[in-house]
Amino acid sequence: MTPAGGTTRHCRQLPFTIMAHRNSRARWPRPTLLLRSMAPAEVVTWAVRSGQLPLTSMASAENEVCTVRSVACPSQTWRPQKVQCGLSGAGQVPFTNMAAGVEGRGGVWMGSRADGPRTSGHVTGKMAVFPWHSRNRNYKAEFASCRLEAVPLEFGDYHPLKPITVTESKTKKVNRKGSTSSTSSSSSSSVVDPLSSVLDGTDPLSMFAATADPVALAAATDSSRRKRDRDDNSVVGSDFEPWANKRGEILARYTTTEKLSINLFMGSEKGKAGTATLAMSEKVRTRLEELDDFEEGSQKELLNLTQQDYVNRIEELNQSLKDAWASDQKVKALKIVIQCSKLLSDTSVIQFYPSKFVLITDILDTFGKLVYERIFSMCVDNRSVLPDHFSPENANDTAKETCLNWFFKIASIRELIPRFYVEASILKCNKFLSKTGISECLPRLTCMIRGIGDPLVSVYARAYLCRVGMEVAPHLKETLNKNFFDFLLTFKQIHGDTVQNQLVVQGVELPSYLPLYPPAMDWIFQCISYHAPEALLTEMMERCKKLGNNALLLNSVMSAFRAEFIATRSMDFIGMIKECDESGFPKHLLFRSLGLNLALADPPESDRLQILNEAWKVITKLKNPQDYINCAEVWVEYTCKHFTKREVNTVLADVIKHMTPDRAFEDSYPQLQLIIKKVIAHFHDFSVLFSVEKFLPFLDMFQKESVRVEVCKCIMDAFINALTLEDEKRMLSYLINGFIKMVSFGRDFEQQLSFYVESRSMFCNLEPVLVQLIHSVNRLAMETRKLMKGNHSRKTAAFVRACVAYCFITIPSLAGIFTRLNLYLHSGQVALANQCLSQADAFFKAAISLIPEVPKMINIDGKMRPSESFLLEFLCNFFSTLLIVPDHPEHGVLFLVRELLNVIQDYTWEDNSDEKIRIYTCVLHLLSAMSQETYLYHIDKVDSNDSLYGGDSKFLAENNKLCETVMAQILEHLKTLAKDEALKRQSSLGLSFFNSILAHGDLRNNKLNQLSVNLWHLAQRHGCADTRTMVKTLEYIKKQSKQPDMTHLTELALRLPLQTRT
Repeated sequence: MTPAGGTTRHCRQLPFTIMAHRNSRARWPRPTLLLRSMAPAEVVTWAVRSGQLPLTSMASAENEVCTVRSVACPSQTWRPQKVQCGLSGAGQVPFTNMAAGVEGRGGVWMGSRADGPRTSGHVTGKMAVFPWHSRNRNYKAEFASCRLEAVPLEFGDYHPLKPITVTESKTKKVNRKGSTSSTSSSSSSSVVDPLSSVLDGTDPLSMFAATADPVALAAATDSSRRKRDRDDNSVVGSDFEPWANKRGEILARYTTTEKLSINLFMGSEKGKAGTATLAMSEKVRTRLEELDDFEEGSQKELLNLTQQDYVNRIEELNQSLKDAWASDQKVKALKIVIQCSKLLSDTSVIQFYPSKFVLITDILDTFGKLVYERIFSMCVDNRSVLPDHFSPENANDTAKETCLNWFFKIASIRELIPRFYVEASILKCNKFLSKTGISECLPRLTCMIRGIGDPLVSVYARAYLCRVGMEVAPHLKETLNKNFFDFLLTFKQIHGDTVQNQLVVQGVELPSYLPLYPPAMDWIFQCISYHAPEALLTEMMERCKKLGNNALLLNSVMSAFRAEFIATRSMDFIGMIKECDESGFPKHLLFRSLGLNLALADPPESDRLQILNEAWKVITKLKNPQDYINCAEVWVEYTCKHFTKREVNTVLADVIKHMTPDRAFEDSYPQLQLIIKKVIAHFHDFSVLFSVEKFLPFLDMFQKESVRVEVCKCIMDAFINALTLEDEKRMLSYLINGFIKMVSFGRDFEQQLSFYVESRSMFCNLEPVLVQLIHSVNRLAMETRKLMKGNHSRKTAAFVRACVAYCFITIPSLAGIFTRLNLYLHSGQVALANQCLSQADAFFKAAISLIPEVPKMINIDGKMRPSESFLLEFLCNFFSTLLIVPDHPEHGVLFLVRELLNVIQDYTWEDNSDEKIRIYTCVLHLLSAMSQETYLYHIDKVDSNDSLYGGDSKFLAENNKLCETVMAQILEHLKTLAKDEALKRQSSLGLSFFNSILAHGDLRNNKLNQLSVNLWHLAQRHGCADTRTMVKTLEYIKKQSKQPDMTHLTELALRLPLQTRT
């Protein structure tokens, strides 16, 4: 682009043509080539418009308002120091004054427009003309006066973190006969903690406690001490996984489609009524008869029940137990518990046995709790409550007798299994009888289990005993170990003829039978290994070797003991796995259990590679895709944790090889997703992750759209670490924006811009992403300016213009009206900072042309709100920028301000709104700042109008005329508010206008001085003014009048009376 015909301004017809190609070589001619053919004024104007214009301090292309600092424009050796610009030059016509009513109608804001003369003037009517004279401002002096006074800091004894020294004064009244009351005081200085009063009993709660009953206070203290002791002595902590966590998993895993049967008690109604009138001997005889009646067959067997029907029947029995207990039918409750316990001896549907065990033990737990609470309540008398940690001496005789009665009843049960389970359920009740009751009963119950012949039934009985033992006496580890060793002695029964014949009858294979043991075995091992020493693991491993390294036992050992113990013996376990008998329990499951431990604890560094090789030899030979992926998913984490991307790439390649045939990956999406999560959890560098050769082919296996989206979200979340709770579209936009912020090509700015261009084409339907891209490109332009220190070369100037073009083209595609307005303003500021003056004007003009499209109501967080306050905020920011924008030589003085005022005048404002007048007041502030000899702030290497016009009297005159026109609009609006319902608004606006004149006007002018006095009276005329505000304003005027150049305010203060509302 080159100036045509010696114009003094960049070509404006196509301001962005040069920006379409970043590598364009087009450039302005050098100044020396144009100086010869230009008039002096043209030389200056062209020099200003083509100079290097970086901002000193620009907001980081985000949603902040652009901020600049006050820096004087550097002088240029080829530019005259001051220019006398004729305001009636090319492209300018004289202004008209709306207030004066020139030519019989209101004036217009600008003399000429691109679309011809403006014909629809805004008539204001005849009214007095108040000339405007701006006050000369010395910004440096004002800044200095506003600074806080520096006070030297004396480092003495005081420090805020030191204890507070309090002087305590004690006053004593002395009444003497014939004399007035006098006081005597004594002071003492001491170091006192302000919170110590809480400890010395002077606070209200301590005083209340001091007046309480001493016995109650002692009881409360003793109770709190016992509670503390109970917490400190707790053996089973939160790190012990409770049985309740395993319950749901067992019920979900062990199901059946076969028909089930259950025996329901159909007992007589004897003993339900009249029992209170029976003698004690008769009551005992009746209860024994009921038990005999139950055992002699008063039952009903229900056959052909589905699994859900069976569960419902068990739940009915549980509820019947509670109902019977609540109605004081204790014998019936015991019958129900005995009946349910008998069901645990039935293995006719063996696949359902673990779930049956969970359901029946729930009833046993309920029964044990009811019995314990019943006996515990008997120990309560009128004086005290039995503490939690009580001794048998605290229990009364009634409670002990009732407790013995329950144990005697249970001992009379003939069958072993119900007798064992019912007694185990009330094991805790031994605390009422003897201190050693529990420790004596546990070994006896352990020996009772030896009488159970079925190995499956016996192992679950041992699991229940271990569970009860951990609840009531977790310190008795010997009993737990004895249960395990007894189990090892009977473990060979699994392969005996009895079990094998039972499996043949039910048509169950050994590989389906052995998985029924892990729930019970794992629980036994968990109880044994809890806080167990490492030596116990060594003993367990030796016993497993003696049994031929049985795979089932080995798996339970690795699942129960601490991962640190297992990891340090990894090679020993691998040797045992190689030699183990895997009949019914394959070796790859053992390697999976080992991998789970190695994911939690690190093996010796020297063994890590060998461990991976040994495990993967077994895993890679698996033919079943499900078996393979279940095992490989665990070992991927071990590989990522201890090896480089090379080994990870090998593992991913092997997974792709196994899961691609027959599209096996479609059935394994959960495991594949876990692999992705584990990989990205250990690769913190985005570039390293995507440099893994097989990572993207691995992602290609996610063919299902919903799963692919979830995986992409997971990757984005891992590297962005942020999510929103908004709708799906906003969440995706947020994640994409985070990704865009992370992409950096270093100093290759052209590649960075190319990335932004490609991103715009890919995410054109996501507005938040487009907004982020505009901010990123603006930041890129400012980084370029920073790198060049404001002195662009030919190449960087073309690049910056390309960035500006990108923003100008992208902003119109956005839907949000205020988003577009703010981005036009921010992008214009960036263009101005990078010497793109024509482009900056284009941004500002686009913003001005967009203002009429602002709707009356806008949607803010789902609610419709008026837009005028947001428009006022934007225009105030816009005015701050217009102060430093140089004028265009072809469009007249302050052409952007005039265009903006025309738009504001034409905008349809709310009927009862004063925002338009507030905007005019801000315009008055802007014009006052523009009339100063030196502006408040500048842009580096940009000559603003203070340098262009050099305080020319004609420029100041035209500026003042525009101020007078604005003032006329404000006064006209104040005149329309002379109504009863608007008097408060009139008072508020009048005082605001008065403050504006006080701050920016030269009150040495008589007419302006008189106007300010009139506004003061107007604010108070109808008693609507805030008296406190008026008083403070007058005090400020009097304070300012004491300054040397403000003595004229003394007379003004005398003319401003304060009126009361009365």
